[in-house]
Order: sequence, then C-alpha cells, then structure tokens
Amino acid sequence: MGKKKKKSHLPFRVNLLFFTVFILFSLLILRLGVVQIVNGETYKKEVERTEDVIIANPVPRGRMLDRDHQVIVDNFPKSAITYTNRNAKQEEMLEVAELLALLIQKNDDKVRERDKKDFWIMKNPETVKQKITEKEWDLFNNKKLIDKEIYEMQLERITEEDLNRLSEHDLEVLAIYREFTSGYAMTPQIVKNEKVTPEEYAAVSENLQYLPGVNTTTDWDRTYAFGNTLQTVLGKITDSNEGLPSEKLDYFLTRDYSRNERVGKSYLEMQYEDVLHGQKSKERLITQKGEILGSEMISEGQRGKDLILTIDMDLQQAVEKVLEEEIWAAKRTGGTYLMDRAFVVLMDPHTGEVLTMAGKMIGKDRGGKTVLQDYALGTIASSYNVGSSVKGATVLTGYKTGAITPGTTFLDAPMKIAGTPQVKKSWFNFQAIMNDTRALRISSNVYMFKTAVEIADARYAYDQPLGFKNPRAFEDMRESFGQFGLGVRTGIDLPNESIGYEGPLRLPGFLLDLAIGQYDTYTPMQMAQYISTIANGGYRIQPRLVKEIREPSIEQNELGPVWKDIQPKVLNTIGVSERELNTVKEGLRQVMQHPEGTAYRRFADAPYSPAGKTGTAEAFYDGPLRKTGDPLIDVMNLSLVAYAPHNNPEIAMSVIVPWAYQGRSGHTANYEIGRRVLDIYFELKKQRLSGEENEQQADESEENDEADES
Repeated sequence: MGKKKKKSHLPFRVNLLFFTVFILFSLLILRLGVVQIVNGETYKKEVERTEDVIIANPVPRGRMLDRDHQVIVDNFPKSAITYTNRNAKQEEMLEVAELLALLIQKNDDKVRERDKKDFWIMKNPETVKQKITEKEWDLFNNKKLIDKEIYEMQLERITEEDLNRLSEHDLEVLAIYREFTSGYAMTPQIVKNEKVTPEEYAAVSENLQYLPGVNTTTDWDRTYAFGNTLQTVLGKITDSNEGLPSEKLDYFLTRDYSRNERVGKSYLEMQYEDVLHGQKSKERLITQKGEILGSEMISEGQRGKDLILTIDMDLQQAVEKVLEEEIWAAKRTGGTYLMDRAFVVLMDPHTGEVLTMAGKMIGKDRGGKTVLQDYALGTIASSYNVGSSVKGATVLTGYKTGAITPGTTFLDAPMKIAGTPQVKKSWFNFQAIMNDTRALRISSNVYMFKTAVEIADARYAYDQPLGFKNPRAFEDMRESFGQFGLGVRTGIDLPNESIGYEGPLRLPGFLLDLAIGQYDTYTPMQMAQYISTIANGGYRIQPRLVKEIREPSIEQNELGPVWKDIQPKVLNTIGVSERELNTVKEGLRQVMQHPEGTAYRRFADAPYSPAGKTGTAEAFYDGPLRKTGDPLIDVMNLSLVAYAPHNNPEIAMSVIVPWAYQGRSGHTANYEIGRRVLDIYFELKKQRLSGEENEQQADESEENDEADES
C-alpha cells in the first residue's frame, strides 16, 4: 500500500493572511470615510483656526513741572529697534539675528562667556557631540546620564581656543540673539535704542518683511531741564535691561506690566509710579500655528499723567547757589576740614507745600575733581543734632505737661549733677533770673534744663543726684516733640524717610541734653515741619512735593485738566493755649528783632519781620571721612529755623550745617544762609507781583485802545 500524500496547509494560511489584510484595509477605508465625510468639516476648521494674541506697548511717562508750570522732567524721543518673540523656533530667531546683524551695529559688551558657549554649541552641533566620549554616550543611551548632564559636560569642554574662533560678526549676531531671547513671548524687547543712526533705522524699516518679529519704533529717555538740580529727589527709573524690580515683581505683574518694562525705582518716580506710568497701547495679533496673519490696533494708549510739584524752581536754584557760595566761603575758614554739606528747606507753613528742598555736598566728579553735588535727598534721609533750635518745642512741652506756665522764671546758673563729670551751663554765665521769653531770646540752656527737671518731677540740688519721680519723662518729652514733627516721620510723599536717631540711654543728664537738642537727631525736613507748626498756630501739616496731578494734554506745550488736586492734611494739633503759643512766638520774634537776641545782628534790619531760633550743637563727627574704629571727633553743628512775617507767616525755613567746624568757635554759615535765603524769597515775590501788575496794566491799556477804536 502506497504512502498517503500529506495535505499542504500553505493555501489556508495564505488565504487567512489575505483575509486579515482585507479586513484591515476595510477598517482603514471605513475610518478614512468617517474622517473625511463625518468629521472632515471639523478638522478643516481646526486647521484653519486662528488665535488672537494681545500685545501691549509702553507709552512715555508723565512729566514733572514746578508750581509755575516750568517743565522739570520730560521725555526725549529716540529711535529704537525691537523684537517681539512670537513663539519662533530657535533656528528662525538665529536666522533673523544673522540678517539684522548685517543692517545694524550692536555692541557685544553684555555678552558673557556662558552666552558664547551656548552660541558655539548652536553653531557647531556636530563638533560638540565629539566632546562626549562613546562610553558617556552609552551611559546616556542607557539613561544613566540625562540631557542636562550631557549639556553641562559639553559646556565644560569648550575651550578658549574654540571660543576664539567666533568672529566679530558672530559676536554681533550673538549680542542680537541674546536680546531676542531675554524677552518674553509676545512682549516687545529692546534690541537697540542707543545711537541708532538714521541709516540703520531706514535699513531695518525697509527690510521688515524679511525680519519677522523685528520692528522699528520710538523709545524715550528722561530729560532734566534743570540739570542735576533736585535730581536725587526726582528719582530714577529702571532701564529696559533691569525691567521690573525683583522685590516688587508680583505687584507689577498683576497690574499688567511686562517683565522688561521700565518703572520708577526711587523717590518721586517710584512714589507716583501708578500715575506717571500711563496706559499702554494695545495691539491684537492674529496668529495661526505660530504664524502672524495680521494685526489690528485696539487702543492707542495714553502717556502718563503730569505731576505739578510744589517746588519753585527759580527759588530752588537761587537757594542752591547760596548754599554753594556759603559752603565754599565757610571752607576757607579754620577748623572746617570735616565740613562737607549744608541743607535748606522752605515750606508754606499753612499748606505744607515744599517750595525748596535743597542740599549740597562736597564730592568728586567722574574726572576726580572736587565739586558740590546735589544732595537734596539729605533733607529727609540724613539727621543731625541741631542744638538750641528745638527750644521752642521744649518750652511748649513744659506748658503741655504742666511743668511750667507762661512767665515761669528760673535762675540761670551752672548746674552740677552727681555722677555727671561736666557742669551743665548756658553758653554764657548769665547768673540771672529769667522767664521763658528771655530764655528763648538769649538761648538759655539752664532754663531748658530746669524745665526738663520739672517734666521729670525731680528736684535739683547742686552736686546731688537727680532722681526722677516721673519714669516716663523721656517718653513724655519725645511724644510731645513728635507732635511738632521731631523724631517721627513727617509724612512727606517720598519713600525711605528717616526718623532720625534716638539716644538709647536714659540717664538724667541725657534728658537735659534732649531738652537743648543735643541727644536725639532730626532731619532738615522735620525741623521745617516743627517751625511751621509753631508758625501756623499749632497745626502739624503734612509736607508734600506734589500739588496736583493733571491729565496728559494733546499738545506738548499745554497742560491737561486737573485729575487730582491734593489738599493740605493736618496730622495733629499740639494742644496748647493761644496764650502759651503766643508767648513762645514772641520769644522767637525777639531772637531776631530784640538787641539781646542771638540772631539780632544778622536779621535786625530784615524788612519782612522774621522770627526764629538759632542752634549750635556739640556733636561727634560721623561722616564719610571717619573709618571704623577711629576715635570720635568733636564737632559743632549749626542750625537755624525761622518764619516770616512773624505776625502773618507765609514762609517757614530750616537750615542745617552739620560738622561745621572743630573747636569752640567758628563761622556762622547758618546765619548767612538763612538771611540770604529769606531775602531771595521776598525779593522774588516782589518781582513777580510787579510783573503781574505790569501785565494787568498792559491788558487794561490794550482794552482801552480797542474801546477807543470802536
């Protein structure tokens, strides 16, 4: 019997394979049908879908003008080239940077070594791979090294020789590319805004179609019509490289600022950032898959509002000139090696409007030459022992606490307190009974000492301990001084105001020093607020630098409507009777108008009837020439507070000349500065009134001529 032939299974398997392929193709055709017929329109819409992206462009900041509407701070337009990162790929950004480098010159001074290495890797992708060994690539492929570690190894192995192969053109491209990548998506970033030539601006403008993301625009800089005058108080703004300050990043981002935007970073620019900043212009970009299809303007934007300052720039400049002349004149006298600064504050005692905020300090310019620099900021940021100028507050504090009453008398004779090495006495051994008015007139220290003793509820006996029954004597005196503005923030509309230094020890002798201004320290602005409080009848008014805020005008040379009129603010009243206040005011008048007054010789013939108080404080030098560990050096601080006219005050003044001289006697720059400054104030007022009268007469004459013609 023959062997049975084995049946082949191959046809069955082939048929099964063909059947499976048939089923898969059928499913594919079915799926394609569903995609094209059922969902085709949906997918077509998805492909054609566009997105709207809103980008905001900064506008010029608001201006600052003085009380007579002279422009102090303005904006200077300048050409700029910007780049907006519209989610472009790295390769495209690099290509645009290459093209732009052919059209403009860009400094590479901001390019760091790390930037060069990153750029070298981009330019040499194949070469950089060879910096990694095969073994290291194996570790990477086996996931024992990550991308970041490989990249760091490549960076470490790029040599100086490699970097030196980058040409000047490469570095220029890198500098431009670095600006591209330092911005944020959909936010214009400054590529170049310094020394953009007309040729560069025109070349870029003509080739914008080949430079996606690049634009030519107008940027701006702050300009100062009066040079460095008051510039430390006006403040500064960040540049486009600084952008938003890190410590206030969240604050600004929640207010629609971009990260690279310029904002006020100090003083008035910072204090009034919200109104100076303006409303940015907004543009809608229509994009599709990252490509820009078109754009439309949503809003043109509006530059920042204008600040009308209380400052009188004509007066400010004249006062600064006085400071400069008197500082140099004082420096020509003996014992003035350490003297390097002086301050003047002029304030309307009824409104708190600061008309002048002047400070000058000796320093070095960029060439190393000794010059007087603006230090107006020192009127709120630096504090000093001021001496007898505070005695008006001491007498009024005595009234308030019941320690003395108007007419109270004390014997002015040297005082010796047990445990205190020095005898405490007046500047002259008067050996006389005197009342409060004369004590102010001749600047009796002993009268103030004995007032402080009464405030402390103590009893004085020669060379005996001075036991205080009132444990709050220091607090009582300082709290009362604070109601005048001494030792507290004045409330001026500037940040970082100093409150001065409060002596830490509470020995009885220091309370007596506090009473004559030789323990705690005060700023020139505090001194101006203090004397204003006495001048206006006992109201502590908040000093201010901004008078009103105005809407931006359409015409550059015009003012917009008032947006906010800032009214005077009373912080507190000092709580004394009219009789008590008038007693002190009479003493201050006599300081300058009575033959026995300490300032009589310099102010007796002043036609504007001034009142005030002089001060000379024994202090220790704590200036820039003192180094850590140096022994303390005795110096004299000079001060002066005043107001005029005494019966109807319209101006209040403080003058401080710290570290004026060494030794027991020296120049009187505080007198010279004070007299010249008040003379200038009233002379300017006279000139302006005369000018207004002449204008009025001219207008009336013109009206009469028109009437005659009719």
